[in-house]
Amino acid sequence: DAKLNMVERGTVLLRKMEISVAEADKRTGKNTVNMQETYTVYLIETRPAESVPEGGTPAAPDTLWRRYSEFELLRTYLLVTYPYIIIPPLPEKRAEFVWHKLSADNLDPDFVERRRVGLENFLLRVASHPVLSNDKIVFLFLTEVMNNLEYFIFFPETQIIALKIQTRFISAVFSRRFMGLKHYSDELNTIILQLLRVRARVADRVYGVYKVHGNYGRVFSEWSAIEKEMGDGLQSAGHHMDTYAAAIDDILEEEEHYADQLKEYLFYTDSVRSVCRKHELIQYELEMAAQDLTYKKQQKEELATGAVRIFSLKGMTSKLFGQESQEQREGRIAALEQSIQEGEEAIKEKDAECQEFVQKAWTDIERFKEQKDKDLREALISYAIMQISMCKKGIQVWSNAKECFNKM
Repeated sequence: DAKLNMVERGTVLLRKMEISVAEADKRTGKNTVNMQETYTVYLIETRPAESVPEGGTPAAPDTLWRRYSEFELLRTYLLVTYPYIIIPPLPEKRAEFVWHKLSADNLDPDFVERRRVGLENFLLRVASHPVLSNDKIVFLFLTEVMNNLEYFIFFPETQIIALKIQTRFISAVFSRRFMGLKHYSDELNTIILQLLRVRARVADRVYGVYKVHGNYGRVFSEWSAIEKEMGDGLQSAGHHMDTYAAAIDDILEEEEHYADQLKEYLFYTDSVRSVCRKHELIQYELEMAAQDLTYKKQQKEELATGAVRIFSLKGMTSKLFGQESQEQREGRIAALEQSIQEGEEAIKEKDAECQEFVQKAWTDIERFKEQKDKDLREALISYAIMQISMCKKGIQVWSNAKECFNKM
């Protein structure tokens, strides 16, 4: 309870707690069908964000291990509980858009490390969000060991059904703002996909160009063996070419981190569309309630006046078997009046729900837009700086080779 006060105070969790995913570890165990499997777990470390006196020792962190599937469960809970929020995405489950020399194995150490960074980023996104950071389940996910997390995070059945409907349903009624947002999200998804594919093709070609420079090293080394005065210079130049050829592995591994930043926003587009679908569902429910109310009012009018304006089974029955008594008609009118009153109240509630959803959703959308612009701008600038640095290293290698040739 003392720990939960951090959440109840209503402040962003990240101001009160330092959070990190410190390491990953490979485990072996039995899955749900009693089959042996190998999987990866990730160590979450948390400690109070308190200033440490000079010369003092920081408090030891609280730690617990979580599987990727548990992170997925937490995110599903957030999607169901906060349909008006653009929920941060998780890193990819399996490597996609990779250049051909990079392993796509989800147990590959380099991939696991990038996923560790991505999971930490997910937790930091959630913990810095003005709404999500105050959720008690989020706090317990970070601090409490729960063997049966899926039972602890309880989803009412109706919410799960609604979540599934969101992913399938397409309504004719869709507000202009949300339609524009959905269109933008689709376009951004396409553009980032293209960027990632281009980047993977470029990485493949750059890798080939760098590696083929190793042939220079081999040829210069062989040439140096038949020369006396030129031999040392040729041998040195060959070493520089070998260094150049070997450098590309580390360069492209670093580049994967920039690709992961783009992938995060590729997956964010799904979160944006989820918010749009939820709005669509609420609008549809409002429209259906209004149609139902209109139909009941028509039924009441028909009963009161005796005029049948729409085809109905009851109207056909009356013609075939005779009119109902005055008492029966008054009873039906009273029941319809009660139903109409309840329908009007339901429409008011649904309309209020829709307005509240739009207000909350648009607040989070504006927050997300600022975050997106800042993050993508920084990622592109960092990527450009890395490319410039790579070119400078290439220039330096050839400058060194030139010096070697000058000394021959």
